[in-house]
Amino acid sequence: MNRKLVLCAIFIGVFLSSNNLAFSQQELKYTLDQIVARAKSQSPAALRAETQRENRFWQYRLFKSDFNPQLRLSGNIPSYSQSFNNVTQPDGTIEFREVRQNFMDVNLGLEQVISPTGGRLSVNSSTNRFDNFIASPGTPQTRWSGVPVNVRLDQPIFAFNPFKWNKKIEPLRFEESKREFVEEMEGISRFVASLFFDYLDAQVNLEIASKNLKNTEDIYKIEQGRYNIGTTYEDKLLQVRLQVLQAQQQLAQARLDMEERSLRLKSYVGLNEATELVLEAPSEIPVFDVPVEEALDRAFQNRSEALGFDRRRLEGEQSVAQARGQRFNMNLGASYGYNNAALMWGDIYSNPNTQALVNLNVSVPILDWGRNKARMGQAQASKKLIDYTVDQDVINFEQEIFTKVKNFQMLKDRMEITKLSDEVADKRYEISLQRYQNGNVTITDLNIAQQEKDSNRRAYIQSLRDYWTAYYEMRELTLYDFENKKLLYRPEEVED
Repeated sequence: MNRKLVLCAIFIGVFLSSNNLAFSQQELKYTLDQIVARAKSQSPAALRAETQRENRFWQYRLFKSDFNPQLRLSGNIPSYSQSFNNVTQPDGTIEFREVRQNFMDVNLGLEQVISPTGGRLSVNSSTNRFDNFIASPGTPQTRWSGVPVNVRLDQPIFAFNPFKWNKKIEPLRFEESKREFVEEMEGISRFVASLFFDYLDAQVNLEIASKNLKNTEDIYKIEQGRYNIGTTYEDKLLQVRLQVLQAQQQLAQARLDMEERSLRLKSYVGLNEATELVLEAPSEIPVFDVPVEEALDRAFQNRSEALGFDRRRLEGEQSVAQARGQRFNMNLGASYGYNNAALMWGDIYSNPNTQALVNLNVSVPILDWGRNKARMGQAQASKKLIDYTVDQDVINFEQEIFTKVKNFQMLKDRMEITKLSDEVADKRYEISLQRYQNGNVTITDLNIAQQEKDSNRRAYIQSLRDYWTAYYEMRELTLYDFENKKLLYRPEEVED
């Protein structure tokens, strides 16, 4: 009875382990579109791009918050001190007096940036309390003072206004970041397409090596039969035997290459390493035209780099304005409000006194030994350098688009040729193999047909790789889907 239970347990264990092994080696088929979609949604590179986009979004929100009213509460609660202080008397002598006191202040202010002028307008209210813990008898221990309301203006005059320039530049920078995200996603598509064809190339090489080994072994059996009946020579038999050994080596190398490329693809798209991948070569090639002029227009309208040209020119103008604003400093400060002092807190707000302040601070260099001239010259030279660099970058930008479009058109034509060549070479090899089996073709002619079959098959896979890589690169360069006639990037209104 115990023996039957043990055998039953062993059988169940073997059954479960075989099922686990089959599950761990699950075979999955993927097309190029499926691999690209998975990479854009689940790959670490896509998640990193998404996080970077979120980071840039919050940076822009932080910039926007600078132009909204800011309500702040500040103060010291409490500020207690106990010490002996030296007090100078009217006759010049010094007396040491004990001090035990507390001072508290609370300030509430509402501040607003004036972006057109670069100034700040604020409305403030404050309360102060003073406690003298060793006050003489009959002397109030607590005193209050405060500012019920105060309006203050701080306005630089003829100075550099960072708020005005930031309002011009930061929206462009944020718009660039949104377009860069789309470009990064299309870059992921291009890169994973390259990995896809790396693996597909290894998969095709493995198929070729497996088929060649089988065919070579069959040929070796035929040659052995012919040698046994005396219709062939030993050197031909040894030649085929050598080809069998070479085919075995090629099969082993193909398996190694496939393992290495499989690991790279799975790691990038986030697939389990135990998954058995089978890739399907694209069977249908989209038919569409990419006019050069339209590609250039789309690139200038949509690419972040094109938007960066305008931003860089603005930054050059900003540096000149900043240098010009440092020639001299002039600041106007004005405030108007009420203040009061009392023994009770509530009395502060009863009949307060008027409080007014106006000041104009001026700092003008009289002799700076050419410092201002040098600063302006440096800023203007930097702006010129930026303008010249941007002009050259625009030319390079146009040349890149022109070259890529022409290359894409050429690759489409080449792919059709290599596809037809692959079909012809494969058919020729099958015919040559049949003729060899019938004794009408030499082993040398059969080897030539096999080599042409293999090379044309690899050339077709390479042309597929080049075409689809260029296809995704064209989307990345223009942010436009010429196949479906739609924008990959949807412009959104930037909030003011």
